Amino acid sequence: MAKRTFKIWRGDAADGNFQSYTTEVSEGMVVLDVLHQLQAEQTPDLAIRWNCKAGKCGSCSMEINGRPRLACMTRMNSFEPGTTVTVQPLKTFPVIKDLVCDVSWNYEQNKRIPPFKPKPRGKDGRLRMYQEDVDRVQEFRKCIECFLCQDVCHVLRDRNAKERFIGPRFMIRVAGLEMNPLDDEDRVPELKHEYGSGMCNITRCCTEVCPEHIGITDNGIIPLKERVVDRYYDPLAMIGRKLMGIKVRTEPRG
Repeated sequence: MAKRTFKIWRGDAADGNFQSYTTEVSEGMVVLDVLHQLQAEQTPDLAIRWNCKAGKCGSCSMEINGRPRLACMTRMNSFEPGTTVTVQPLKTFPVIKDLVCDVSWNYEQNKRIPPFKPKPRGKDGRLRMYQEDVDRVQEFRKCIECFLCQDVCHVLRDRNAKERFIGPRFMIRVAGLEMNPLDDEDRVPELKHEYGSGMCNITRCCTEVCPEHIGITDNGIIPLKERVVDRYYDPLAMIGRKLMGIKVRTEPRG
């Protein structure tokens, strides 16, 4: 066992500051273990959101030494001995208390996205899709909604653009629907006009922090941006659709 020092942000939406705590750390502990130990021994009123402690619920999202992480998946042996570990709430969302944030804005974005609309069945009464399409959609469904990608996204974090950009997590939600060959809904006009696809400049910071290793940028956001470009800015595609008499929606609903 070794003693380690933690700097933990304490406070609420009105005010707060970092407070230091020193505790014994055993081999194999993760940051969440240490926070629970501090709750039990030194600061029982420390507010933490957590559930599964297995990296699957996304509840224990916080910033550890300045990087958005899951506390239950951040091992103490990943820090140099003697290093002070700084823990603070996600900066992109309002603080409720200590390490707990109000992430309800994210659920409001989810409501804006039209749900899955199945295509008509074939003449044999069945729906079919290739395995590669299944695999692609399945990747996006691995999201545990930890909102680390939302936290690290500089468009949401630094540009105060929550009214114009739904963020990488919900771009991935749209991708999982738009790239499903059995889906018959068209969300491209919303991507351009309402969801803010053009605001993402593909820095890949969201992909880097994803605990499920989803290719958020390359596999999701970039293909969606390409669909917007094809519909609104590609002159050859526009001429081809006109010659073939194909009509596509260019304005969002309502």
